[in-house]
Amino acid sequence: MDNNSTPVRHIEDSKLKYTLREMSRNKGAYVMLAPFFILFAFMTALPVLMSLPLGFTNFNMVSFPQFIGFNNFYTMFMEDEVFLISIQNTLVFAIITGPVSYVLAFMLAWFIHQLPGHALKTIFTFIFYAPTLAGNVYATWQLIFSGDAHGLANAYLVDMGIITRSREWLTDGNLIMGVVIVVQLWISLGAGFLAIRAGFQGIDGARYEAGAIEGIKNRAQELLYITIPAMGPQLLFAAVMQIVASFAAGDVSRLLTSFPTTDYRAHSVMNHAFDYGSLRFEMGYAAGICFILFLSMLLANWGIKKILGKYLDE
Repeated sequence: MDNNSTPVRHIEDSKLKYTLREMSRNKGAYVMLAPFFILFAFMTALPVLMSLPLGFTNFNMVSFPQFIGFNNFYTMFMEDEVFLISIQNTLVFAIITGPVSYVLAFMLAWFIHQLPGHALKTIFTFIFYAPTLAGNVYATWQLIFSGDAHGLANAYLVDMGIITRSREWLTDGNLIMGVVIVVQLWISLGAGFLAIRAGFQGIDGARYEAGAIEGIKNRAQELLYITIPAMGPQLLFAAVMQIVASFAAGDVSRLLTSFPTTDYRAHSVMNHAFDYGSLRFEMGYAAGICFILFLSMLLANWGIKKILGKYLDE
């Protein structure tokens, strides 16, 4: 057993020495990353880690947390009907917006990459990325989907004869989810889109020349056999970002429509956590909700890594 463990320890020591040597050689980069890393650790990582123990307590932010075991989780799945509705809504929302926004980001990035000239590519990248930077975009969408005849969607659809009367887009339970999905897709081209754009730019042109010699004849074959395998890290990063955005979406329905939405038709898990954490101050219960959501995102990320993992060694 000692003979078998010695090579393993040697390999681990070599990896550690290599890592420390690379960190020392690139210490300037780590200094630049330090402010973001510190903020991320205290503002994101630490709250996530704290959500697990808080989920087992009754905590109202006034008195000291009281340990109650699995009561919060039992209440969620056995007694809280709204929570079960929010899970269903979140899954529907994520299944639709996640893949669609991911494919949309890839196709738009590929389209921009085909444009001639660096300036034109920059302009179109900014145009598609700009909705992510916009602040109060929901006022514009509320005007578009206003329920009276002055709403842009109602006015155009009535003029074209598609509908005969105005629709209550933001209060009709049968329409709310569709509106929220449309708005989420419009603002979904964030960091993942930029990562894919960078991935296209980082591909060595020699790969395409070698592919032409090997018999690749058109753009579709280039995309399938050269471009996608060469962009494994960027594709994985974009997929993770889209998963997080889809599962954690809550602001769209809360700021675009009423809160809660009609019959909880667009009530997501994040909306439920916001309700209990920010409005009712039941922080233990809210922490338990967030932890369930966190586990769901971890599971989805694991599945994506399994799918895209074959491209990471290209």
